[in-house]
Amino acid sequence: MNGFLFGFAAVAVLVAGLLSYVASSQPDGLDATTQRGCTVVEVDGTEELHGECIAQNADSHAMADWPLADYTIDGNDRLTGIAGVLGVAAAFAALFAIVRIIRAGRSDRPRAERVSESESASPESEST
Repeated sequence: MNGFLFGFAAVAVLVAGLLSYVASSQPDGLDATTQRGCTVVEVDGTEELHGECIAQNADSHAMADWPLADYTIDGNDRLTGIAGVLGVAAAFAALFAIVRIIRAGRSDRPRAERVSESESASPESEST
């Protein structure tokens, strides 16, 4: 099982680190649809929407100013792969923490309680 997990992690890191550089920076279907009727104009280093479209009513998300926002590191598009690798590492760290918490919760129950639950669930314990 550990070999599978390490292999999966290696593939995830490679995909995040290498393929993120070839990902399109153009808006996806939802973004493109909400921007219909508007033109994107760069003003003082930021993008502004001109015209009438749904996207004009949108606000920045709560984490827009965070270092890894928009799949970059502090807005630097050349560091997209590193941001992807850091994102994968954060996801694996969160998964590892959740699994540890679940395992700790299971081991906190008394052994007698776990045994009685498993015996009552097994078909041999039923009388015919």
